[in-house]
Amino acid sequence: MAHVTGSREGRLRWFPVSKRRKSSETAPKTKVRDIFVARPFEGLADEPEWVALRELVPAASAPLTLKPEIVKEYGDRSVILSTVLPMAWPAMSRRDGKVLIGLQRHVQSGDVSRDLAVAILNALATEPGNTVSVPALPGEGLRLQDLLVDGSLEITMQDGFEYWLDVDQMQDATVKASLERANASIYPTVRMTAAKAAYWCRVAPDKSHIRWVLSEPEDRALDTLSRLSAAGELLLGEDTKFAGMFRAHGLLVPVWDIPGEPEGTDFEAALADFAKRYADTLAVDGPLDAAARRAKQGLIGRQLTLR
Repeated sequence: MAHVTGSREGRLRWFPVSKRRKSSETAPKTKVRDIFVARPFEGLADEPEWVALRELVPAASAPLTLKPEIVKEYGDRSVILSTVLPMAWPAMSRRDGKVLIGLQRHVQSGDVSRDLAVAILNALATEPGNTVSVPALPGEGLRLQDLLVDGSLEITMQDGFEYWLDVDQMQDATVKASLERANASIYPTVRMTAAKAAYWCRVAPDKSHIRWVLSEPEDRALDTLSRLSAAGELLLGEDTKFAGMFRAHGLLVPVWDIPGEPEGTDFEAALADFAKRYADTLAVDGPLDAAARRAKQGLIGRQLTLR
């Protein structure tokens, strides 16, 4: 897929990585083994939304609920999931006691779920207002699925990143200037209602995208899209184009180019119709026919993997 404006990689350029302090410790360090998990959010009720917030959405937040045993050990502190934090930090421990966890970050291991769990635990163990230290390679241990009371995410789409800060921090001129730069990186994005984990975004004055994170495993989703493509039913209506797909954390994300002038709500009905066609085709069993196999090869060639 040629056009990827608005991807996580592009957004993170707005948040430069701070230089790490060199450790003065001279004792040899134990080598941490990295573990790759292709589908890190599997098992969470809102797996597609976790993927969308990590890879597609510029500014959004959602409260997280910790399991009782975690609250008992670390105390009852509010934990908020954020698409991104200042300088792509993994976590913040605010002066008011709230903990913010950033999904989009520069440094990560092979298991995103483990990364986020460590960020949460280290932030909970950090005094309010202090900097949270998070290792690049956390090793084996608890994952998100072990820490959270699972359920649907209560997502709030944000117009700006003011929710990052305590009230008194907003009075700092340097902080305000940095916040203005971050806010300028937010491209218009709307959460669609016709399908779960589907988002409209304006990527240029004359072009918009609809991106939908499918909940089925990649192979099954790809076969379904291949059948739809072979039947000529892959578009969202006139003047739309199937741009390709992202592969993200074990799920597929089809992307459509749509005219830039209409808003996301104008495509709710078209997306609902496609979602029904997708669900009906998903129920089809058996091997792909020749036309669908040819369509599948074409779709594979229009994939872009997000890591």
